Amino acid sequence: MIERVLVPMDESETAERALRHALEAHPEAEIIVLHVVGEPSGMMGAAASLALEEDAEQAGEDAADDLFSRAKEIAAEYDATVATEVGYGSPAKEIVRLAEGVDVVVIGSHTGGVAERLFVGNVARSIVQNSPVPVTVVH
Repeated sequence: MIERVLVPMDESETAERALRHALEAHPEAEIIVLHVVGEPSGMMGAAASLALEEDAEQAGEDAADDLFSRAKEIAAEYDATVATEVGYGSPAKEIVRLAEGVDVVVIGSHTGGVAERLFVGNVARSIVQNSPVPVTVVH
């Protein structure tokens, strides 16, 4: 029986579809919505600016507030609630690490431009290859 489901979420439509799928497929499970604040790099402006904040953890949680509000709105459509968690660092590594405590991971498959597919596709592939639990990829 599926008791705990991890749904990594960003601002994408596919992440919302993944959350909806998790709510429909596992109505009795605890759904944990995870937003990972990435590691600072030259390619990740938002993460770099968070690293410069005096309290980077609080800044990361503040940045996730709107996302979590949207996740809670979606859950309410299903008469459900969701737990929320902010992770820090490499998205794939953080998702795989947190997957240790759940029964399944439900992720959205990004289908944007070539650059997005290369980056996000590698994240999804890494999660599928390294997750200690089954992974459902929602298109």
